[in-house]
Amino acid sequence: MATITCYGAAQEVTGSCHLIRTGTTSVLLDCGMHQGSRARRHLESQPFDFNPALVDAVILSHAHLDHSGRLPALVHEGFDGPIYCTQATAQLLPVMLFDSYSLYQNDLKRINRKNQRQGKPVLSEGYTVDDIHKVIEQCRPQAYRQRFSVDANFEAVLLDAGHILGSAISRITINERDVRKTLVYSGDLGKQGTLLMKDPEIVTHADIVMMEGTYGDRNHRDLTNTLSQFKQILKAAFARNGNALLPAFAVGRTQELLLYLGQLQHSGELDNWTIFLDSPMAIEVTRIYDQWLTSLDCEGVQSLSDGDATLLKNFISSLHLTIEPEHSMAINNIKNHAIIIAGSGMCTGGRITHHLKHRIWDKRNTIIFVGYQAQGTPGRAMVNGVKNIKLFGEDLQVNASVETLGGFSAHAGQQELLDWLKHFKPAPRIVLVHGEADALDILSDKIWQDLQLHSEVPAPGQVVAF
Repeated sequence: MATITCYGAAQEVTGSCHLIRTGTTSVLLDCGMHQGSRARRHLESQPFDFNPALVDAVILSHAHLDHSGRLPALVHEGFDGPIYCTQATAQLLPVMLFDSYSLYQNDLKRINRKNQRQGKPVLSEGYTVDDIHKVIEQCRPQAYRQRFSVDANFEAVLLDAGHILGSAISRITINERDVRKTLVYSGDLGKQGTLLMKDPEIVTHADIVMMEGTYGDRNHRDLTNTLSQFKQILKAAFARNGNALLPAFAVGRTQELLLYLGQLQHSGELDNWTIFLDSPMAIEVTRIYDQWLTSLDCEGVQSLSDGDATLLKNFISSLHLTIEPEHSMAINNIKNHAIIIAGSGMCTGGRITHHLKHRIWDKRNTIIFVGYQAQGTPGRAMVNGVKNIKLFGEDLQVNASVETLGGFSAHAGQQELLDWLKHFKPAPRIVLVHGEADALDILSDKIWQDLQLHSEVPAPGQVVAF
């Protein structure tokens, strides 16, 4: 009998890590890092609750760090098998992992300085740059709908999840004692009807479905209303003679924002605003997106571009790309009417924290959250309405306006999850992951109310046999 052990993203959103064991093989679905309140605890703990050297392969749903960030540690601890992912994910992954390593080193140095002051043992690196290079070498890029085999009894195919560039639903077929079982792992499902990404592919058959439930407790505002709200927020910030700060994930959210801002500018809504993309990583990622635009739902870009369809060229005339640190710091000299897009999306680090330090205390400014904020992150604290926040060891007053635009989410809302699930015939066994406990419980109840289907919400470390 095959089993799945949920080592991460069980009753939580980050740290996706699910190990499939069959009679002949062990395959890991994602290997993500934790973010938020659990991140430091995992930095200080043993890397894995299983032996990485005994894992035969990894199937990676997409490049976001909460799904990919611990791959170097997995390799460091002995994993030497193939990492199956889409072609675009294989391009994005090095950018993500090298940037993450820099942040990881900074965190480790800070913790070790504190440990030394307190007489505690220092921590050694959980992985090195060489491990990142090994991850890249072990990647086996696959085209969508291209079937591949881990062994004679374990096949898989990747389908478009519509979440970010390269994101995939994994449809896995396991043959045990001449009995074929199909597992569908949703990865992160995208919203329907976005301007840049295609809708998630519909799957109609599975014996068991592992589905995400990030927003299992709510539906998103529709895109038209979201763009209208976005315009009103920017209009109010402009009237206050302030600036707009947009913490954004480098992969996915930044590219969607550029598309929406381009629409607003071409309709005359952003006259007299200066727009900064202050993230070397996001700039590099956007260049990768530009290479794949023809494979995305990119009619919006083509209709707004003067020449080639790209997000960085001939699209937003007032867009400034800031790569060098001194150019980023120079943005502090701009007193008003700047739109600043920077990472990290949850304000846990990156250049956005410097911009917050310089502007969060000023009531003329506006912070606009356009993505999920995990528990324990500064972003979540601000969304929850805290009036003071600590950045760089300083207690700062949150006087700036704080706004949330849920309609920009790259995750399916509750009804979209139900709509995707209802296509499975006959009804599969349903396992809900990648969501906070309350959200998954609400989603489970809704699945029963609307579809009359039972679903399970596994605890961390729980084994699901199928």
